[in-house]
Amino acid sequence: MEPGPTLARRMGMYRVLARVGLPLFLVAAGCAPAGSEPAADGTPPGGTDARGEAFHQRAVEVAEAWRPGPTWTSGYVPLQDPTVLLGDPGFTSQTEQAFRNGWYREQIAMPTAAPADAAIRFPDGALTVPLVSAASAYRQLDQGDPPPCEGRPQAPTPEKRPGFRPKPESTSGPIIEPGPDGPIIRPGQDGPIIRPGTAGPIIKPGTAGPTVEPGPDGPVSSVPSAGCVPLTVTAVRLGTAPVRTSRGEAQVPAWVFTVEELKAPVARLAVAPGSVTAVPRGVAPTGPAPDDVVGAQDLQAIDGARLTWRIGVGACDTGATPLVRERDDVVVVGGGVNRSTGICTDQLLLKSVTATLKAPLGDRTVLDVATGAPLVVHP
Repeated sequence: MEPGPTLARRMGMYRVLARVGLPLFLVAAGCAPAGSEPAADGTPPGGTDARGEAFHQRAVEVAEAWRPGPTWTSGYVPLQDPTVLLGDPGFTSQTEQAFRNGWYREQIAMPTAAPADAAIRFPDGALTVPLVSAASAYRQLDQGDPPPCEGRPQAPTPEKRPGFRPKPESTSGPIIEPGPDGPIIRPGQDGPIIRPGTAGPIIKPGTAGPTVEPGPDGPVSSVPSAGCVPLTVTAVRLGTAPVRTSRGEAQVPAWVFTVEELKAPVARLAVAPGSVTAVPRGVAPTGPAPDDVVGAQDLQAIDGARLTWRIGVGACDTGATPLVRERDDVVVVGGGVNRSTGICTDQLLLKSVTATLKAPLGDRTVLDVATGAPLVVHP
C-alpha cells in the first residue's frame, strides 16, 4: 500500500517550476489582513508578480493534464496512510515518537485467520474486498522495537507473552541483584556480568562472555531516554476506519488495536493488497520556471476548506508562503520562498503551510504543482 511518490524520489524536484503565464490565486497562511482576500479570478491582493504568474501557469497545466484511469472512480485508491488514529490519542512526546516510528509490543495472541470479505463504503456506493488477518495487519503496524533504556522493558516480560512456558530451575539467564549505584547483573551459565557505576564501561573477557565494569568517564549512551517507550497492544477487533480515497471519504474495514498508553485506538486498514490500487504518478509540465516556487511533498491535515501541506525548501530559504489554484474538480498547491543569495548547504527541508479554500475540499483531488501527482495525507 505504497502512498505514491516517495520523499526520496521527490527531493530533487522542489526546484522544478514553470513558465511565466497568467494570474495567481495566492493565500497567506491564515494571517491576511481584512480586505486582502484574493479576487474571484484568482488574482492576489495588490496585483500579480512573476512568481504568482509562474505558479498560476503551471497549476493550469497540471490541472488540465490530470486524467486518472477508470479505477480512480470505480476502485479503491487510498490517499492516506494505512495506519489511522480513531480519535485524540493524548500523545506525550514519548508516545508520539513511538507511534510515528511504529514501536509496538503485543500482550495478546493475534488471530491468524483471515476474516470473511467485507465492504468498503464510499459516498457513491460500496465495494466488497478480501481482508487480511489481524496477525498480518499487526506485522505491518509494528516496525520494530525501540532502543532499550534503563527502567523500562523493551518487550513484555516472558511470563506475559502468549504461550510462555517456564523452564524449571533455568540458570542460563542473568541474575539481577541490588547494588549501591544501581542494579548489578550477574550471569547465569551463559550471560555477561554488567556492573554499572559512576564510570564508563570496561569490557573484560569472562568464562562465558564479556565482563563489563565501570571505567573512568562514566557510562555513555547515545540513546535518549524518550526513545525506549513502546506502545502496548492489549486488545484487537475488526471494525472500520474513515479513510480519504479517490472517491471521497470512505469507511474501510480495519483491525482496531487497543493501546494501553493512548486514549484512542489505532486502526490498521485490513484490505488485502491485491484490492488496493496504487496512487498514480501524475503528469508534470515541462519547461523552466522561477527558482522561488516550490512543490508540495504531502498533505498534513484537511479540515473542511482549510488545508495544511508541507513544501520542500532549502536550508537558507525564508518567507515560505502557500500557493493555491482552486478549480471545481481539482486543487493545485505549492509554495513560494525567498531564496538566499549567500552560500548555503544543498539540502531539502519540509515546511508546513496552511491555506483556506473558497469552498470545502470535499472529494476534489489535491495535486502537487511540481510533479502533477496527487498528494497523500501524512499527519
